[in-house]
Formats: sequence, structure tokens, C-alpha cells
Amino acid sequence: MSEPTISQLFDLTGRVALVTGGCGHLGSAMSQALAEAGATVVISSRDANRAQAAADQLPGNAPHFGIALDHMQPETLGPRVEEILQRTGRIDVLVNNGHEAVAADWTTVTPEQFTRQLANATGYFELSRMVRNHAVERGAAASIVLVGSMYGVVGSYPEAYAGVCAASPVAYHALKGSIVHMTRHLAVYWAKDGVRVNCLSPGPFPAEKAPGSGWDCAQQEWSLRDR
Repeated sequence: MSEPTISQLFDLTGRVALVTGGCGHLGSAMSQALAEAGATVVISSRDANRAQAAADQLPGNAPHFGIALDHMQPETLGPRVEEILQRTGRIDVLVNNGHEAVAADWTTVTPEQFTRQLANATGYFELSRMVRNHAVERGAAASIVLVGSMYGVVGSYPEAYAGVCAASPVAYHALKGSIVHMTRHLAVYWAKDGVRVNCLSPGPFPAEKAPGSGWDCAQQEWSLRDR
């Protein structure tokens, strides 16, 4: 008996994946990978036209589409999720990737900016709960991915920012640490429902907008993500 191929093991044909912030550097790469695996990909952005343009570029035979969605406004998420369900009938995968950044470091960040940054986690949770409830209601499994950061796991590297900025944003570190632990919490509570919850914690990665290479790109992980 032959072993299954990678494409067979990761075949998402017939599945629907929602990727928030799917127009950004990281979101577009994940959207493309999901589309290549056969999924119908729903890309969200604050700009519906931009989201649709990104969806139109995705590969594969499945239909893809874009939608306007802002996870920083949790009171608006219900209608947006319902719109997706009306068009696709299901959501099997959620990638919480969208991010509203704050560039202020610990020397200048205001309490209002700090609190606003943490609101990203609120949006992640609300979307995750909606997808979990939808999966339970239809008796199906689901996969939820929260995007954290290496800075949710390890401390910063002050020397990396010397001559670039005062420090990496403290509110960003607090946010990403909370996302990493929220993942653990939801994973153990929702496992019995057949809903897997995982966290990806990327480090710095290069992009066209990044000023140079190496550690110059470290701050780009929080600034190049489309909401």
C-alpha cells in the first residue's frame, strides 16, 4: 500500500478558509497556500475592493472572494460572518492574521494607544468564537489559527533597534503574549468540540517595504500586516 502524498494529506478541496488581513505580506502568502491546497479562500480587508482584487489573484479551481471586515470593530463581525456563510455555507478554517499596529515604544506610548493595541486580541477572540459556534452547530470540525509573534514568547533585543527606533513596541509584546496564551486556553476548552486552535509565532521576515535586511526588518513583522 503506497503512502499518501503531501498534497493528499493537505487536501482542502471543498473547505472554506477565512483569512483576515489577507492582502498584506504575510496574509497573502497564507491565502495563496490555502488556495493551492484546494480551499475556497475568503480574504478580508477594511477595503472590500482591495480584498476582492487579492482574491481574484489566487490560484486553484475553487471560487475565492473578498469581503470588508474590521476585527477592531467586534460589534460588526456578526453580519460579516453571516455574509460569508450565506455565500459559502460554511467556514472550516479561520486565520486570525489582521493587525492594527501602533509604532509608539515604551517611552511614548499613551494608555489609550496601549489599550487600543490589546483590542486586536478581542477581535481575534470574537471571530474565533463565532467560527467555533458555527462548527458546533453543524456538527463539523474546524481549525482556527491565531497569528502571534516571536515577541509573544521571548523578550526584545534592544541592540537590534539601536539607531532605528527607541525600542520595539511594548504594547505589541503584551498583545502577542496574550494571543499565545489565549491560544492555549481556547485549545483545551474547544478540543472536545473538534475545533483545533493553534498559534503561529513568526520572527522577522523581509518584504518590499522593509528598510534593508536582517534585524532592520524586525519591526516590519508588526507594521506590514494588513488589517
